[in-house]
Amino acid sequence: MNKSGATMAEVYNHALAAWSISAAWEVGFFDAIREHGSLDAVAFSADRGLDAGSVRELVRALSSADIVSRDGDTVRPGPNFAEADRSKSLFHWMTRGCGELFDTLPDLMRKDNRSGSFYRRDAAAISVACREINAEWWDPVFLPVVETLDFQHVADLGCGSGERLIRLTGARPGVRGLGIDLADGAIEVSTKAVAEAGLSDRISIVQGDATALEPRPEYAGVDLLTSFMMGHDFWPRAEAVASLRRIREVFPDLKHFLLADATRTTAYPDSEMPIFSMAFEFAHAVMGDYLPTLDEWGPVFEEAGWRLVEQYPISVPAESVMFHLTPA
Repeated sequence: MNKSGATMAEVYNHALAAWSISAAWEVGFFDAIREHGSLDAVAFSADRGLDAGSVRELVRALSSADIVSRDGDTVRPGPNFAEADRSKSLFHWMTRGCGELFDTLPDLMRKDNRSGSFYRRDAAAISVACREINAEWWDPVFLPVVETLDFQHVADLGCGSGERLIRLTGARPGVRGLGIDLADGAIEVSTKAVAEAGLSDRISIVQGDATALEPRPEYAGVDLLTSFMMGHDFWPRAEAVASLRRIREVFPDLKHFLLADATRTTAYPDSEMPIFSMAFEFAHAVMGDYLPTLDEWGPVFEEAGWRLVEQYPISVPAESVMFHLTPA
């Protein structure tokens, strides 16, 4: 046994627990325990149309990480249940959203394979995960700021699930919304969510590449622009400057730009990396995306013609930040 850290058995079993957290979220396991305080695994399986043997093994994997405790088929919250419930979307992002990327890691690391569209992720799963990540860690920073702003037409670059637009337009009668995303899966998820919210008359979803925007009639009148969890797509530096300049040009009426993203961590030993940060940085390295540090962002704004009004720290991933920008 390695006295300084986890045993290999713990590492192995906890890897399985990570996948189980994501699956448990999808089948309603966390909701059921949170609502009732406990559940019977067999009855839960029958009620949800699930295979009882598979559910029993899922429970055992969760139990190995103290997420639940079990007595026969009776399952109750374990010491880590509340934290796992809170962070389940982070596991979903990694296992469902980036599952194929990590599964094919040996191939993706080979230079001969790293050209064109050389990796695949599940854009719909990532959109669902990011919706929950936003609600838990990013919205508590974003909403108090946006509530102080006066706007009539908001656009969201990389709109994902569309949740941010739905919230902003739903809370402000008369405000219009525009979602922009490149991924087909995200377009499908956000379009459906907008329709279900009854806001199709005020929110439009269009496909577009945030790093290569071209003028469109829909962009006229947009006075608030938001972009979350994709600022790194603008980099490396020269491309980031060009993209930020282009944003100013294609949104001629813009007054405020709230740009929020994770940055590359610099202060943590490998064994003390906070939750989500290592997976986020690992995945983007495999995809060939450059993650700037917090210090690298500042000079780019000035060069691209933006004034940094304020920056707000976000805790997950570590060293994330929301920049409030206005055209200089």
